[in-house]
Amino acid sequence: MFLYFYFTVEGVDFVKLLEEKILKDGHVGQGNVLKVDSFLNHQIDVGFIAEIGKEFYNLYKDEKITKILTIEASGIGIACLTAQYFNVPVVFAKKTPTINIYADIYTSKVSSFTHKKEYDIYVSKQFLNENDRVLIIDDFLAKGSALEALIKLIDAAGAKTVGAGIVIEKAYQNGGKIIRDMGIRVESLARISEMTEENGVVFCD
Repeated sequence: MFLYFYFTVEGVDFVKLLEEKILKDGHVGQGNVLKVDSFLNHQIDVGFIAEIGKEFYNLYKDEKITKILTIEASGIGIACLTAQYFNVPVVFAKKTPTINIYADIYTSKVSSFTHKKEYDIYVSKQFLNENDRVLIIDDFLAKGSALEALIKLIDAAGAKTVGAGIVIEKAYQNGGKIIRDMGIRVESLARISEMTEENGVVFCD
């Protein structure tokens, strides 16, 4: 028997709590890369990320979500801890084709700002179909390439993109505007207005 204990933040401004955690545990590295790998995308603070999942559930609970879609690898933990509240499966787009993925696949292309390269992503057609209402979950939104690629996969399946739940949005880049201008609902829990090694992180009002 396994017992899982999660702290609760009822009555607390969770956005403020997340911003404080970013300032406390994150730092801006070389090339203005925000490193939050101590709690979000390398080492995972499970209790805290579960609360992030609860926030996404509260935002999208009336949207009749049937699938949560993310991209490997850093989005998977967040997506899984979100999916427990919706009680739906998580599908993650793979970055490399493998022998155990079905030949019948949807594919799309991503340009990675972090890794400075372009790559294809893959989802088996078995796991997305025209009856699905899909919520995308990811850790960061910057230039929007990953989100655009995931939306194209959903469109190829004939499914509906209900929205995207993003933990941290770099609002000074244009990704959020691009996706919202497509008519897609984007809910970002923390939005950064500027970020430098010298001055650290400044959040949007």
